[in-house]
Amino acid sequence: MGIRLIAGLGNPGREHERDRHNAGFWLVSKLAEMHGATLRPESRHHGLVGRVTLPGIELWLVLPQTYMNLSGRAVGSLARFYKISPDEVLAVHDELDFLPGVAKLKLGGGVAGHNGLKDISAALGGPGFWRLRLGIGHPGDRDRVADYVLSRPSPVDRRNIDDAIDRSLEIFPLIAAGQMGAAMLKLHTKGG
Repeated sequence: MGIRLIAGLGNPGREHERDRHNAGFWLVSKLAEMHGATLRPESRHHGLVGRVTLPGIELWLVLPQTYMNLSGRAVGSLARFYKISPDEVLAVHDELDFLPGVAKLKLGGGVAGHNGLKDISAALGGPGFWRLRLGIGHPGDRDRVADYVLSRPSPVDRRNIDDAIDRSLEIFPLIAAGQMGAAMLKLHTKGG
């Protein structure tokens, strides 16, 4: 079985749209655009929700509108409503531990202090969901992380993050088809 729900993590509102923390929003918005899907507000699912239909595949996209720390509300609501199991969910998020330009796919694992992942893990009953981690770099000091993720990347970093998003979108057909091994191989060997 492939991925049936892709959640782009970020914070809603104009003031946050260019923040590093919104890298997940950037990717899922671009994915929706590529496939002509409209992301519409659905209050019962706490997010902007869209659908992509491919041969034999119906894929839901969501940008939670609850702020990062409560991302699980939207993901959990959609997963329950459409009977989507945790291993059919992909959360796309910013990753401090990777440099801008790096993108990696993995199943499960810890949440490394990422409150969006922590909330999704709680909503889905465990960490057994897929993550697409988009590197945003680290400010070098733990005390500066909160301000760092809520600020804009430099033009060079943004270009590198956009390159990682584009490479991730190239493997989207493999992800949608559930060919995660092939997707990881292609993504991780291409500049990952």
